[in-house]
Amino acid sequence: MSAEAGSLPEFDRSSAPGGDERANGARGGRHTGAAARCGPELVAPEGVEAQTCVMAQDGDTWARTYYRNATGEELRPVLTLMGPGGRTVELHCAPTAHDEPGTCETPRVPSSAAPRSATAVAEFVGAGPVDQAPLLLRAGSERAPGARD
Repeated sequence: MSAEAGSLPEFDRSSAPGGDERANGARGGRHTGAAARCGPELVAPEGVEAQTCVMAQDGDTWARTYYRNATGEELRPVLTLMGPGGRTVELHCAPTAHDEPGTCETPRVPSSAAPRSATAVAEFVGAGPVDQAPLLLRAGSERAPGARD
């Protein structure tokens, strides 16, 4: 992450064995036991930074994005969780126009097996008419090794 735009470690995310698998404790500093498969932390030249994860806990799967908006303008973030068989959950996150770290999560959906084939993508779109607004950043989760559709 760039020093100018800051960094996302303000969130209580601790590494667990397995590289990109993480335990999350972002809710009130409590360890929830949720496993996360996160993509890289990305920074757009305009000042948007984000990291997107597929979360799993107790048979549920959901997407979460950690972000910071240093553009000074309102953004329209959209978070999408994609599962096997073309199933998707899409959420239009609350608009942000501040430089404080934030999160956005899709609703939790039941998953019958380990969510190895689920992926997540967050898109941060700038101001203006929807059909003309610039895409400032697209951040995605990592796929699990050996995952199949």
